[in-house]
Amino acid sequence: MANSNRPTTKIANVYRGTFIHSTQQTALQILEDELLGVDTDGKIAFIERGAELDRLSRTFGFSPTEVTQLAQHEFFMPGLVDTHIHAPQYSYIGTALDMPLLQWLNTYTFPMESHFKDLKFAHSVYSKVVKRTLRNGTTTACYFATIHTDASLLLGQIANDFGQRALVGKVCMDRNDSVKHYKETNQESQEETCRFIAELLNKKYPLVRPVVTPRFALYCTAALLGQLGTIAKDNNLHIQSHIGETVEDIKLVQELFPESESYTDVYLKHNLLTDKTVMAHGCYLSDEELVLFRKTGASLSHCPNSNISLCSGMLDVRNVLKHKVKLGLGTDVAGGYSASMLDAVRRTLDTSKVLTIQNPEYDTLNFEEVFRLATLGGSQALSLDGQTGNFEVGKDFDALRVNVAAPGGPIDLVQCKEPKILLEKFLNLGDDRNIVEVFVAGRKVVPFAEPTTE
Repeated sequence: MANSNRPTTKIANVYRGTFIHSTQQTALQILEDELLGVDTDGKIAFIERGAELDRLSRTFGFSPTEVTQLAQHEFFMPGLVDTHIHAPQYSYIGTALDMPLLQWLNTYTFPMESHFKDLKFAHSVYSKVVKRTLRNGTTTACYFATIHTDASLLLGQIANDFGQRALVGKVCMDRNDSVKHYKETNQESQEETCRFIAELLNKKYPLVRPVVTPRFALYCTAALLGQLGTIAKDNNLHIQSHIGETVEDIKLVQELFPESESYTDVYLKHNLLTDKTVMAHGCYLSDEELVLFRKTGASLSHCPNSNISLCSGMLDVRNVLKHKVKLGLGTDVAGGYSASMLDAVRRTLDTSKVLTIQNPEYDTLNFEEVFRLATLGGSQALSLDGQTGNFEVGKDFDALRVNVAAPGGPIDLVQCKEPKILLEKFLNLGDDRNIVEVFVAGRKVVPFAEPTTE
């Protein structure tokens, strides 16, 4: 009878040390000398003070000698959430940033994406982008693929094989007058989207789900937008697209949809704004449009590197937060030239400071707030915060083990620092060399289990 209250879940791993995360109430919570237990399902079974080791070991049935102790300059933080990334564009990342958005799409993006009908080529690129993002701490990624169903399914398989949590979208576009060979008919887009959803769901991957993906209003007819809204509703799926990225695309969307009051209203009218919708950019949304986002529960993905690199605009994050709209960060590869969410953190801070230079009264973001956007905020934006985003009991253990003093790393520590300073240094200076281990749903996915051939 003494053990009748013991939890039925079996503990797989216990870690002791510093844990840094965000909560709904607090942008930054630092827990020192904490014990965190992960059960065999990859979920957080407990997180309590280190002094409770003996009691916890008795309660949960693990040996204190099996506890993994973090080193002095190490800490755990939640995995990074990339709420907007174009997987095929990884093939030309770091180049071709010399044009504004629409010319850029026609000159570089659409011709390159058309190559993804070749599954061997797709496998090479998609394997590289999943591995690169995981190495850089992206435990959850919301991917755009291309119009090619089989290649998009391949991206889902690769994300699953490497253990990344992912939303994967087959791109839908039945309008493209500039690059005519890279588009679908309305019927093709509908049928292939339904095939993509059915086949991906049939795989029963534990961490990979389909997301309905109209490229954006400029490249979809009203009929297709409405049909995709119905498909998403009927299957209870996520939706992703772009909105208000540049002045030019806003003007063209207004011309194509004159009956709509705004860019946001276009999506609203076609049932594409739901509490499982994430829209990238939103640089030029009005306050009235942000109210619609708030009312529908739709979220925004802030992609500052892309916004700056393509000279698109600058999102006023403070105003989005003031309107209580869900907001995460995205790399927007390859409009953004880095696949690392640490870069998204830095460019978010940079953009906020530029807005402050323009208006000294502006309420500049601090690194604690941006840390939350890159972790818990991203999970909220993707409506996954019930599963991941911070270290709460019952959530999946998606985490980075960070060593700020990693040998050969980019950070020189002159003296011992408190955890908050270590986090700030990592966010501003760190890279994949500081990310010792990456866990998704309790499974160690980095270092990779074995070499892979591509």
